[in-house]
Amino acid sequence: MSAVTPSDLSRLSLNQETIKQWSLPELAEGCAKAGVPGVGLWRAPVQEYGVERAARLMRDAGLAVTSLCRGGFLTAVGGADRAAALADNRRAIDEAATLGTATLVLVAGGLPVGSRDLHAARERIADALAELAPYAAERGVRLAIEPLHPMFASDRCVVSTLDQALDLAERFPSDRVGVVVDTYHLWWDDRIADGIARAGDRIAAFQLADWITPLPAGVLLGRGQLGDGAVDFRRFRELVDATGYAGPIEVEIFNETLWSRDGAEVLAEVADRYVTHVLRS
Repeated sequence: MSAVTPSDLSRLSLNQETIKQWSLPELAEGCAKAGVPGVGLWRAPVQEYGVERAARLMRDAGLAVTSLCRGGFLTAVGGADRAAALADNRRAIDEAATLGTATLVLVAGGLPVGSRDLHAARERIADALAELAPYAAERGVRLAIEPLHPMFASDRCVVSTLDQALDLAERFPSDRVGVVVDTYHLWWDDRIADGIARAGDRIAAFQLADWITPLPAGVLLGRGQLGDGAVDFRRFRELVDATGYAGPIEVEIFNETLWSRDGAEVLAEVADRYVTHVLRS
C-alpha cells in the first residue's frame, strides 16, 4: 500500500453511496477520523435523517458537502408529470442550499414511455433548466448535468456524452449550469479530452469509479473499486486539472461487495487506491 499523507487527501470526497452501509453519523465520524475532508450526499438518506440536522452533523464534523444527488428526470412531456418534476427539483435545490453545497447533480431522465425521440427529450431538459436555473442561482446552487453511459439512455439519462451535456449547459451562464465529469460514464469516449477542455469552468463535479466486467444483472451496481478495471484515472485527473478545476474529487461507487465489508476498511482502501491510481500512477 502507498503511504497516504493528509495532503494527499486534501481534495478527496467520499460519496456516501460508496459505503452505503454507514449511517450519516457513521459517515461523518469515519471521514473525519480518516482525514477525508468532503462528502457527497444523496437526497433519500438525508431526508430520512433530516436535512437541517444532516447539515449540522457535517458542519460539526468539519466536512464539506461537495455535492447533492440527485435532481433531474426532466424529460416528461408535460402536464402533471412535468409540474411534479419541476417541484421536486426546486425541493432538491433548497436541500442543497441548506446542506451548504453549491452543486446539485442532475440525472436528466430517460425517454418517456412510448417515445423514441431523443432530440425532443433533450429539448425538454433545456426548457426545464431555463425554469430552474434562476431559482437555483438565487440560492447559491449550480445545476450540474451528469452524462451517463449510453446503456442508461432509454430509462435514466438521454444525455450520454460530455458534448451532449455541454450543448445543454452552454445555453446558460457557466455559474448557473455546469457539468459532471464521471469516469465510469465517460471513460470510453475517444472525444473526452476535447470535451473536458471545452468544459473548462463548467466542470462542477469530478467523480471516480472504475469500469469492471462482466456487468452484473441490472448494470447499475457494476461500478468498481479504483484500479480494478479499465479506467485511466490519472489521465482523467490531469485533463480535468488542466482546465483549472481545483475542486473536490469524489469517489462514487455502487458495488454490493463493498457494501458487505467493514466501512472503515473500505474507506482506507479507497484512500490508498486514490493516491495510487489518481495521484501517482
